[in-house]
Amino acid sequence: MENHVHKFFTFFFSIYLLGYFVIFRKWGPKIRPEASSCLISLFHGTPAAVLAAAAVLSAENRSLAAANTNFQNLVLDYSAAYFAADLVHLATFFAGGGDLTFVFHHFATLFVILTCRHVALHGAVAVLILLAVAEVTSAPQNAWALARARRNDAQFAASVARVLSVPFYGLYSVVRGLLGPYVVFRMAAFYSGGGAAGVIATWVWISWVVVVSVAIAGSIAWVSNLWIEVYEERSREVEEKIR
Repeated sequence: MENHVHKFFTFFFSIYLLGYFVIFRKWGPKIRPEASSCLISLFHGTPAAVLAAAAVLSAENRSLAAANTNFQNLVLDYSAAYFAADLVHLATFFAGGGDLTFVFHHFATLFVILTCRHVALHGAVAVLILLAVAEVTSAPQNAWALARARRNDAQFAASVARVLSVPFYGLYSVVRGLLGPYVVFRMAAFYSGGGAAGVIATWVWISWVVVVSVAIAGSIAWVSNLWIEVYEERSREVEEKIR
């Protein structure tokens, strides 16, 4: 099947430029890049989750070792293009610290997607299930991120960020802390039991399990820090009221 990554990359990068130079042109220089990144994430996250689910459900063979269908490869190309485009953003506006986590996450995700698409040629069902699980929180995460980015400039944004924080953290914690690990466990059990013997190389599926597990651990650490931040903020508010 034809590779569509370059077409989708152009699509995402064009949206990024539209956000940076048009939609968010009046935003401060420090938050314009982040807002533009959120914009392309909005065009990727929920659509990717829906497309991934559709690509899995429409396949005749839904085994975790099944050969990739054309539809599944198309979704893999779509996601690969997004992560590549966002890596360009991160490389251009790299700020260290938190950005480094996202850089590692994006490279890890690209590794899994590209090896599934071009090396194994099988296993898209497993990868797309993981993708759907990962992106189900995309919309609230981007809404929260945009509001959080503007919280120091607009009271409304600060209020929205505050309202969204706990529900988003809760959803993210359940998805990344429970559902994600469960899917990885099922993958590991299937592949280690010989479910893909002779179809997917051992080093490939082991690398998928390891890379995804590390990514999930990073996500859990990230949201844990946010929970700590909420706790500290609420504690300060209580102390101020007592005083």
